[in-house]
Amino acid sequence: MAQSRVYFTDLNSSPSNNLLKKLEKLLRVTGFDEIDMDHKMVALKVHFGEPGNLAYLRPNYAFLISSMVRSKGGKPFLTDANTLYHGRRSNGPDHLEAAFENGYNPLSAGCPVVIADGIKGSEYREIVINQEYTKSAKIGAAVADADVIISLNHFKGHEQTGFGGALKNLGMGCASVGGKLFLHSGNAPAIHARNCTGCGACEDNCAHNAVHLNDEGIAVIDEDLCVGCGQCVAVCQFDAARVVWGDNADILSRKITEYTLAAINGKPSLHINFIMNVSPDCDCWGHNDIPLVADIGIAASTDPVALDKACADMVMAAPAYPGSRITAERDDTMTGVDKFALAHPRANWMTALSHGEKIGLGSVNYELIKV
Repeated sequence: MAQSRVYFTDLNSSPSNNLLKKLEKLLRVTGFDEIDMDHKMVALKVHFGEPGNLAYLRPNYAFLISSMVRSKGGKPFLTDANTLYHGRRSNGPDHLEAAFENGYNPLSAGCPVVIADGIKGSEYREIVINQEYTKSAKIGAAVADADVIISLNHFKGHEQTGFGGALKNLGMGCASVGGKLFLHSGNAPAIHARNCTGCGACEDNCAHNAVHLNDEGIAVIDEDLCVGCGQCVAVCQFDAARVVWGDNADILSRKITEYTLAAINGKPSLHINFIMNVSPDCDCWGHNDIPLVADIGIAASTDPVALDKACADMVMAAPAYPGSRITAERDDTMTGVDKFALAHPRANWMTALSHGEKIGLGSVNYELIKV
């Protein structure tokens, strides 16, 4: 496959050329101006960060990009889908509050903030892609209905996929609650009886008549009728309906890549990786550890596979950050060493990229162009 172009700018700045100006130049070189945005709905896909985590992207970057979109006649909105786990972002109202708490609001971002899959994670579109693991993907309605996709991705480690970049932010981040259930397990949820209050919310919201309260008032799932939509997990407010987590990281990575294909769905798209605060774990945690490497820069491409590969290579080439998790028992700088593999030895991040190339999402071969 031919090389894809990945554009990169470092973090050196001056009074006349700050990071926001450098980001704008980077986006224009990458192809921003060639995208028709006039009267188009433009989804700016970002991770708002779990409150308590301070490694997530600053909203200033989103404000610049939303302003650029508006200048082209587009209608930008910031978006992310609800989480499968029970944190501060597992439903629409709490998710919005968490986003606002972390600085993402219509004033700071210059555009509306929309939770992609709605109040309870049930607003999605079935996108048929007929891939190896995914026949149709449950993509949050706000993303699926958008005309243009621009992803703002915090490039950092991830405990299940090795690292999180464009593919992770799009594939997992655009999936509805039911989509996330499929990605993580594909199994029917389970009821943790000790937590069940017998409120009946899961029974009332099951579209397949698969959940009922037993004689003791405890919810029970009929696995013969359950389709794994995850709605019981989404509506349960007592952490009783739970995901049965899968343990195959490679399959998870391939599914995420297929969901990325569904999220983009042939639309004009552009992807930006911020290689800053490269924390070892996902921004879904309510904390962030010491970065694996020092801040590197910002990269952008219309090819999310090439973009993630280029950023991974830059992190490998960089010296390890003193005092980080991976340097605790080593004295060398580890230049050229796979930091993500050291942080998460059970995860092979190349799996997602190879699968992305296989399904035509992009190429692992790239030309890095400095801007």
